[in-house]
Amino acid sequence: MATCPSGHQSASDDFCDVCGVLIGAAPSLGPGLDPDAGQAAAPGGGTAGGGTAGAAETDGTVAGAALRWSESCPVCGTPRDGQFCESCGHNFSAPAAGPVPAGPVPAGPVTAAPVTAAPVPGSAAPAGAAWTAVVSADRAYYDSIQAAGGPDAAGIEFPAYCPLRRFPLDRAEIRIGRHSATSGIFPEIDLSVAPADPGISRLHAVLLRAADGSWAIVDPGSANGTLLNGSELTPGQVVPVRDGDRIHLGAWTELRLSCGT
Repeated sequence: MATCPSGHQSASDDFCDVCGVLIGAAPSLGPGLDPDAGQAAAPGGGTAGGGTAGAAETDGTVAGAALRWSESCPVCGTPRDGQFCESCGHNFSAPAAGPVPAGPVPAGPVTAAPVTAAPVPGSAAPAGAAWTAVVSADRAYYDSIQAAGGPDAAGIEFPAYCPLRRFPLDRAEIRIGRHSATSGIFPEIDLSVAPADPGISRLHAVLLRAADGSWAIVDPGSANGTLLNGSELTPGQVVPVRDGDRIHLGAWTELRLSCGT
């Protein structure tokens, strides 16, 4: 058993089987050594480095046969022909790699892991839930429209009576507006029923259901616009809506979304 300059005990007397350091002078070729492999043949047909020889037999012995390792380099795949890979220099006798110690991260491109957005509370209906749109007349919204002083505001009166109306959201697309036989528009939430809000367009807004059960709203370009929780929607922009959200449109109409089982 040889000892390398670093103090390791090595079964090989040319290079240390632990760290690969040269032990003493360069090994010389001798009997039983394969010049190509660079390793001495060990008793039993093996090699001093611990590999297995797959030698062709001549006259019933392995003497004089070309010794070859039966493994390949784990780094580049080159067949092993010694202690060190002839292609990449990998040391076959080095200990298996353990956990990588903490240290500075080398510079280079960083690939970010995909980010999954957290679900918005109340945005999607739980299993078995049903969504409903509750339509009513909102006096405070009407007063804000009057205060803005539109061209026709003075001629519009708040309805003396406007009962609550409930519309089930039972399909993937729910149109909000006023029906028009000539235009072929028959919205699921038809606001042409008395008391009819004169500020509602024939196709004023559309509610869209997503695959996860959540809802969104889009104003395709109504004449008087649509407010979601007090903020005006940009025409053509799809905006998520949640349970309890308030949608205002026309001169006094409020549509509140409700999700229940």
